[in-house]
Amino acid sequence: MSEKSKKKSSGKKDAVSVESYKKKIVTFLNTFSKKTMQIDQLESKCRTKKNGRENFVNAFAELRQEGCITVKKGMKVGLCSKLNVFPGTVTRLSRTFGFAETDDGVEYFVPGKCMLGAMPNDRVLISPIASRTGEPEGEVVDIIEFGSQTLTGRIEFVDGRPYLVPDTAAKNHMIISEAESISFSDGDKVMAEIVYRGRRHAEHKVKIITVFGSSEQAASCAASIIAIHGAPVEFPEEALKEARKIAEGGVQEYCFNNREDLRHLPIFTIDSAESKDLDDAVSVERTENGYLLGVHIADVSHYIKGNSAIDKEAMIRGTSIYYADKVIPMLPKEISNGICSLNPDENRLTLSAFIQLDNYGEMISYRFCKSVIRSRVKGVYTEVNQLLEGSASKGIREKYSEVSESLPVMNELADKLIAKRKKRHAPELDTVESKLILNEEGVCVGAVPRERGKSERIIEEFMLTANEAAAKLAREKQVPFVYRVHEAPPEAKVEALHEILPKFGFDCPHFTEFKPVHACEILEKAKGTDKFEAVNLLILRSMAKAKYSSEPLGHFGLVLEDYAHFTSPIRRYPDLAIHRIITDVLAGYENEWLRKRYTGFAANSAERSSAAELRAVSIERECEDCYKAELMKQHIGESFTARISSVTEFGFYAELPNTIEGLVHIRTLPEGEYDYSEPVSLTEKFSGVSYTLGKTVQVICAAVNVSDGIIDFVLDNDDD
Repeated sequence: MSEKSKKKSSGKKDAVSVESYKKKIVTFLNTFSKKTMQIDQLESKCRTKKNGRENFVNAFAELRQEGCITVKKGMKVGLCSKLNVFPGTVTRLSRTFGFAETDDGVEYFVPGKCMLGAMPNDRVLISPIASRTGEPEGEVVDIIEFGSQTLTGRIEFVDGRPYLVPDTAAKNHMIISEAESISFSDGDKVMAEIVYRGRRHAEHKVKIITVFGSSEQAASCAASIIAIHGAPVEFPEEALKEARKIAEGGVQEYCFNNREDLRHLPIFTIDSAESKDLDDAVSVERTENGYLLGVHIADVSHYIKGNSAIDKEAMIRGTSIYYADKVIPMLPKEISNGICSLNPDENRLTLSAFIQLDNYGEMISYRFCKSVIRSRVKGVYTEVNQLLEGSASKGIREKYSEVSESLPVMNELADKLIAKRKKRHAPELDTVESKLILNEEGVCVGAVPRERGKSERIIEEFMLTANEAAAKLAREKQVPFVYRVHEAPPEAKVEALHEILPKFGFDCPHFTEFKPVHACEILEKAKGTDKFEAVNLLILRSMAKAKYSSEPLGHFGLVLEDYAHFTSPIRRYPDLAIHRIITDVLAGYENEWLRKRYTGFAANSAERSSAAELRAVSIERECEDCYKAELMKQHIGESFTARISSVTEFGFYAELPNTIEGLVHIRTLPEGEYDYSEPVSLTEKFSGVSYTLGKTVQVICAAVNVSDGIIDFVLDNDDD
């Protein structure tokens, strides 16, 4: 039967496609004389009839979800562009207001009464309203797509009835559907799922799906943070089976085929005492023209093949996550702490970089090879520092006897690499990390700044050198790669520096393009003054975020054209990715084959690893805040000497010598009218009293919220 006969016999015409209806809807609304049109009028114009109505409805729904059209009161529909309404996403909420960012990057302040019950990550339509501050202000006129329906919070009973107080959403008490929930108690940290959406946040209803424990315990709060960020904790069974099989296979002699045997060299690891995933080892020797640096990295790519169950899970995780005294590893422990960890006196497969440097630390040449090593000793930073200082005990000296001759050479080479970094004007920005001290029950009982001695600097410089060599190899061979890139500061942040530094008593160097040398000049001028910490913070905040890229964009902070992450394949996926590429380069595969195999893989790895890194940083920071709050709960009412670490329009943050930071809210300051000079100071107009970055203040720990990771300080008025 012909197509014509088929149509006749069916008695129907082909329905208009969804895409065609979408075009019709946009055209009719665009050419209509008024801003809106009745929906039934629009449907009539589109001539849907019976056989096309389903596609019309789908087209209408898609356009609404895309933020192209909106429905107003009285069943009237209009184009968002004609109604001055913009699609965007809710970014954050507080108790009385929220923020939403349009798709073109404009952030709107939204009063709580104008939120329409929207939650973080909801797709919404935003309509501008009169601003009270001059900054963009708007209202949510429609929620076009719900974000995540899960949220974390704590249980609070009011008049005998339980409510959820959310963590990241508006702090309104949400009604709990007890009939749909699992068992919970007052004060529990929980995960909930929204089962009903109201027009206000207080009208939302939730059911409790997970209980983590008491919201007064940092460990419970950390578990909820990990869960809400979607970081996988348990490994899939298939990945665990692969890991066990690899571990049971062991390191066999046949694995040494086509590898350089480096077991005769005094190679060893240096890491923290608690480290169990040792993925880098070093060797150094003087040569006639300088030094030969060997950086030997666990050959994880030998065991973890592309698209295997472990590899798929590793790409999802992207990186290991470290918080308090715990780790969520990228790879199963059989791999990370076992067969790939460069444990002493055990044969291990490695990918080695040998870098020839001259007497000034300049790179002359480099080569990579597959190798096998046998680490002589598990070096510990604190012990190596004692050896370098000459204060090590006899026991420590005996432990390092096999590599003792290497240490002075390592120290000497590191000094030259550090001098070279200074010579190329790499900014030396001070950043302090916290080391949390937990008791046997997992409760935080102390915090101290994490110390960095000379051995830490030595390993850092050696790893940087190997990372640079890896990126040079990729650029010279013109193969797909995953680079670690750090672009120049955004123009807006550079302009802000020009404005802020003079207010702080420093002239900003004149330049048309901000370069690392300019950052060095500013920091050098501030050194030795009481304003150095503040200037250091301002420069730090002006920097762009480092990320991964398949393009060699260079590294602004290190002042290097070539840079990649090569040295930690146990805990970072980009390192594992480039190990695979380097392995195939060493195997002699042609560039065309390498490009076909790895171009998409490199781009995908860079994008996903950057996202995973941001997630890990957020988790680590938020967990640390909870543990620090847990610590300060034991010190409420005590007085401390602190330094103002940042200033905002609502107060300032003060940091204790142990790295604990708390907020001194403006409402707790002496009564007056305060001017905010962003982000430098908060000054009372009439008395002239100023709270400035870097200034020392005496504070009392007034309140703590472990669940939110918040510490509140007030000024100690008894301080003279």
